[in-house]
Amino acid sequence: MSAASDIHPSAVVEPGAQIGAGCVIGPFCVVGSDVVLGERVTLKSHVVVTGDTVVGDDTVIFSFAVIGEIPQDKKFKGEKSSLRIGARNRIREHVTMNAGTEGGGGVTRIGDDGLFMAGCHIAHDAIVGDRVIVVNSAAVAGHCVLEDDVIIGGLSGIHQFVRIGRGAIIGAVTMVTNDVIPYGLVQAARGELDGLNLVGLKRRGVDRSDITALRAAFQMLAQGEGTFQDRARRMGDEQDSQYVQDIVRFVLGDSDRSFLTPGK
Repeated sequence: MSAASDIHPSAVVEPGAQIGAGCVIGPFCVVGSDVVLGERVTLKSHVVVTGDTVVGDDTVIFSFAVIGEIPQDKKFKGEKSSLRIGARNRIREHVTMNAGTEGGGGVTRIGDDGLFMAGCHIAHDAIVGDRVIVVNSAAVAGHCVLEDDVIIGGLSGIHQFVRIGRGAIIGAVTMVTNDVIPYGLVQAARGELDGLNLVGLKRRGVDRSDITALRAAFQMLAQGEGTFQDRARRMGDEQDSQYVQDIVRFVLGDSDRSFLTPGK
């Protein structure tokens, strides 16, 4: 335990926990024996971090969050599993993040610079990229993949094994049961692919030529001939924009789900 850390007298830090320099552990927190906190991690009051959990540098976890508990999976039999959280995340009140399962690879992974708003849930074996935002009370089920820069709207649910591509946005109060292409915009109660996340693309300063290429690619996916994968292959041959190639890579990648397609 680093002598430079600030640990409230009421906090419980179990023997074996590794606490990095500059950490702040507030009142009534519990830190388990297998936990590793990086440098300058802050736990507000009443935070539980348990299990084989690593929390990256400069992450802040707010009150009543429970991080690293066993998965909510009836198949879990107590096998060794873990949670790995990257740097500079903001994990707000009442957030839950579970460790992995043997059937899903044993690890739940969270990238860097994420914002996980109050009451949201990240389930076992999920893989979450960098700069992801999960809004209040949204739930990401087991084995999901959220690529970089994804936004999940409040009160939304992501079905197990679903992949959501880079830069996509899911509207509030939406149930997503199929894969979502990169830069897609999903809305409606049962999750309809309703276009592109143009606002997000413009905010990130994406060049107008790339946005034009994405628009054309989306039209090809919506109206072209052949299967969805056939259209994606043809789109990749015709467009050299890296953003379009992101969609091609995603559509042709391995998946346990079908895709949300334009108009469905």
